[in-house]
This record gives sequence, structure tokens and C-alpha cells, in this order.
Amino acid sequence: MKHTVLMGDPSYFSVVGGANPHTRDRWGRRKRANREIAIKQWHELRSRLEDLGLRVVVVPPHPAWPGLVYPANAGARFGDDFVLSHLTPTRSGETPLYRSAIEPLGLRCHTLEARFEGEADLFPAGDRYLFTYGEIQRQRFVPRCGIPPWRRIYGFRSDLRALEEVDCIHPFDREVLRVRLVDERYYHGDTCLCSFGPGRSALLAYEAALDPDDVRNLRETFGARLILITDEDAALYAANSFAFEHAGRHFLIMPNGISSALQARIERLDVCVIKVDVSEFLKKGGGSVKCMIGDLGRLPDVSDVDRHRPERG
Repeated sequence: MKHTVLMGDPSYFSVVGGANPHTRDRWGRRKRANREIAIKQWHELRSRLEDLGLRVVVVPPHPAWPGLVYPANAGARFGDDFVLSHLTPTRSGETPLYRSAIEPLGLRCHTLEARFEGEADLFPAGDRYLFTYGEIQRQRFVPRCGIPPWRRIYGFRSDLRALEEVDCIHPFDREVLRVRLVDERYYHGDTCLCSFGPGRSALLAYEAALDPDDVRNLRETFGARLILITDEDAALYAANSFAFEHAGRHFLIMPNGISSALQARIERLDVCVIKVDVSEFLKKGGGSVKCMIGDLGRLPDVSDVDRHRPERG
């Protein structure tokens, strides 16, 4: 059994749909990604993961679906079941490609009717799951008073109704805490919340992105294990970090630039912080470390897994 993660080949990384606030400039124009920088950063992250003992399964690239570089949105694993995401329309074609990468690993794939974007919005935290959701809207431009005289509506990505469907596929073995998202810049739960450490019982949280009533619930639930992050760290997607255990040690891979104060608080919990530069993926695509990693947990070493390695750019 080896801790296995998904990563998506970055060969075609670009901004096509512009489906979150990070992908467009203030005038609503889609940003242009520097693919050479992105590929270099991707390889550095992959090498770091493999050096730390994880097996990386790479989803092959597809020119029509550049969002494959963010496989935290592939779905979520529960035992031998893998619930595939019902993605936003601009990424809907990714789902069969994720299925093709996951089924050879021995997991049964399932689909949902309700909108659901996988472990980006449903993940373990101590003896519970956290499920994050928000209003699903048709993405569009609407007029406003100001400069520019329009604004982009983005909405959120997972529908509360998805919980019932997931529970029918694989009944939850623990309580699920529901947390409503209120800031479109933090459109997935894993952009403003991160469980980590022993039993993933500690929680990073950016309060301003969450419903105040749900923040109070998180405070009561996690107590001293709740670490609130500042506006500055939140803007760097400090909560979009990847937590795992290897050889009895607990790690948290975080984006470069986080404050020394936040790092110190995490390390006091006997967690090793490792920082990586994935800034091109955040600044242009709206996803950082965790978005780039689909966590499949421990799986048998399957000999026919596609270990495709993209060419370096």
C-alpha cells in the first residue's frame, strides 16, 4: 500500500473558461498563463512529492481541457468508492479523463446529478467531514455602477444536495459539518480551509470567506486546534495546502510566501512545513498546491497504472 495522488499533466495549461475571479483581470479579460514557468513549477512539485515517498499518478493532457492540472476537483474517495465530480460546464469534459485514470487503480467510480467538485469541497477534519457549498449561479457579466461598468458573476461549485447523493453511494461513517462559502474568490472549501496534523484534527481557516454562523460552529468544534489566517496569508491561498503523513511524520506542503508567524504556529503542532512555488497556477488559474493534487490515500501498487511523465518544457 502506498499513498497515491493524482496530478494533471500541464502541457496544455492555459485559461480558457475564466471560471473564477483569479483567471480574469479587472476588465474581465482572461489572463494568459506562462506555460514554460507553469511546467517548471509543476515538475518541482511532483519531484517534491515523490521525494517524500508518495506515488504520483499523472492524468494525461488534453488540449480541450487545461483544467486537468487541478485534479483535487476529480472527485472524492470513500473506501473503494470514488465519487466523480459533477463539474462546472467549462470543465465538464474532464470527468471521463479522471475516470480513465482512477478505475485502473481498483476504485469504483460513481457519478452525481447535483453539482459537486470533489475533495475541494468535501474532506476529513478530525473525526468529522467538512462539506463546503454555496449558491450555484450561471457565470456571466452583469452591469454595475463603476469602472468598469460590468462585473463577472462566478458563484460557487458544490450544491448542498450533493451530500445526500454521496451518502447513498457510500454512507458517511462520521458527522458532516456543513460550511457555507460567501466570497467568490474562495470558491472551493480547500481555498480557505485546510485540515492537517495527526488525524487531520487541526484546521486552518480564513473566517472572512465563511458564513459567520458556520465560523462559530467551527470555533466550538475545533477550539484551540483552529488556526485563523490573516488576509495576507489567505490571498496567497495558504489554506490551499496538502497535508499527509509519511514514516510517522506529519507534513504540510504550502505555497511560497506564507508568513513566518503562520508557519511557526503550524510547526508548533509538530508538523513539518514544506514550501513550494506554484504561483503561476494561482495567479492565472486560481488554484494552488492542494488544487494541483488529488489525494487518493493509500492504494495497492498496481502494475498497470499509467506512470505517464510529460516532457519538460
